[in-house]
Amino acid sequence: MYVSVHKGSRVVDKYLLYRKIKGMNLKCNKLFSTIFACVFACIIIFIPSGFAQTPESSDSEKDDEIIHYMELMNSVYDFVLKNYVDEVPPEILYEGALKGMMEAFDDPYSLYLNKSYLRDLTDTTEGEFGGVGLSIVKPTVSTPEKPSFVEVKAPIEDSPGWKAGIQPGDFITEIDGTATPELSMEEVLDMLRGTPGTDVVVQIKRGKNMVFTVTLTREMIENPTVKYAMLKESPRKTGYLNIIEFSTKTATRVQEALDYFKTQDYDSLIIDLRNNPGGLISSVTAIADKFIDSGTIVSTKSRLKFENSVYSAKPSNTTMPADIPIVVLINSGSASASEILSGCLKDHRRAFLAGETSYGKGSVQQVFPLLNEDGIKVTMARYYTPSDANIDKTGIIPDYKISFPTLTEDEEEAYVALINDDVIEQYVEDHPDMNEEDISEYAATLKSTYNLDARLLRRIIRLEVMRTRGSMTYDFDFDVQLQGVLPIFDNPNYATELENVKTVLTMQNEAALQEEDSNLAKKE
Repeated sequence: MYVSVHKGSRVVDKYLLYRKIKGMNLKCNKLFSTIFACVFACIIIFIPSGFAQTPESSDSEKDDEIIHYMELMNSVYDFVLKNYVDEVPPEILYEGALKGMMEAFDDPYSLYLNKSYLRDLTDTTEGEFGGVGLSIVKPTVSTPEKPSFVEVKAPIEDSPGWKAGIQPGDFITEIDGTATPELSMEEVLDMLRGTPGTDVVVQIKRGKNMVFTVTLTREMIENPTVKYAMLKESPRKTGYLNIIEFSTKTATRVQEALDYFKTQDYDSLIIDLRNNPGGLISSVTAIADKFIDSGTIVSTKSRLKFENSVYSAKPSNTTMPADIPIVVLINSGSASASEILSGCLKDHRRAFLAGETSYGKGSVQQVFPLLNEDGIKVTMARYYTPSDANIDKTGIIPDYKISFPTLTEDEEEAYVALINDDVIEQYVEDHPDMNEEDISEYAATLKSTYNLDARLLRRIIRLEVMRTRGSMTYDFDFDVQLQGVLPIFDNPNYATELENVKTVLTMQNEAALQEEDSNLAKKE
């Protein structure tokens, strides 16, 4: 693709002719149209040439089509700029054009990044920013049947969103009283982020009927990496490794954890990837390389040849003993890079997966800063597990399905009432030195008013207590998935069953066939 300033100017002449034929007899500003063409030319020039063209772009017919639509864009831009009822700043039209272009893909991960958004993205990548600590996505299309609410992919541990009990799969329906379907992703980020110590009120929709309001006090959010500990509740010597996000430092922190487990003579390992929203592909491949000594870790495929890559393991990078059994915990908040690690260990039959089906983000994005201090984020490729499965929009199915109990309608009502009554916060504030026995006693008291499971009540109280103490490495009392993993290690047929475990692609194909059979049965 290319844009010629000369042809951009020629477009205006053609458009003037069209308007004269229509009797409009308006003069056209060739200079401005040339500048507009230059802007698009700069965008294309700034991006490496490999990104701007494909093998098909050498075809003259294709080139003519590209030029034709660029001419149309030039013409509409010029017409609106000079004829709209109110004077419109050129920047507004420029941003609108790029935003619309990115939204045309119907891809929530391809975005126009204005200056503020790009700055926020840079802050996140560099490690800290003022906000509420929620990893979110937002559909580009909103309909009455399916409003484009903001969906929570995962809360960042120890963040305001995490402390408030916001969960993966929750929808933010309002921010400070403004319905989120009316907001762009940039506006959502502008409203959620801000000066630490300031408040933002969000309305949360969970499941079919639960709707409640939460006030979040912004904090300086530091992107976490890894937490680890020996699982004292396990009858074995089990190491617990919680990878929270894949950043530049995560591989080093994972190795520190493995070195610590070695000093504790560990004989089994749980890798917790629940609510891990992903991160850098370089980080996850370096970590996967510690667990397998050969073969493919992940591959990326694109219509651009230079985007096709295969990341392979090397024996020299392997630091995890092959005889130590591993179980990986995943859920609907496990996305992107966490799915790469899960898929790699599963396909190589190095670990069982347990929990719930992962999020399903199997695409790779790159951010391209533009010359106007803004930028674009574009999906450039899709990644594939070693068995050649792409899990985009489907996720990875675990070998052992372990789910948290769902709430009944009465329990949902009780939960909403408990959150809205705000009694726990005040009680914990009045009793700052609560221990586990105190938590259990207060949970029993609350149960008489709010008909909820005592374990859930203890969890909610415990989260409030941890606000001022920092999060626990794990919450074994509440975490039924973590509890459910331990018997897997005691299976006498562990090694044999792991050797015969189905690959991601096999399970994906089986699920597709089951869905097809189910749809046929419904039609019959």
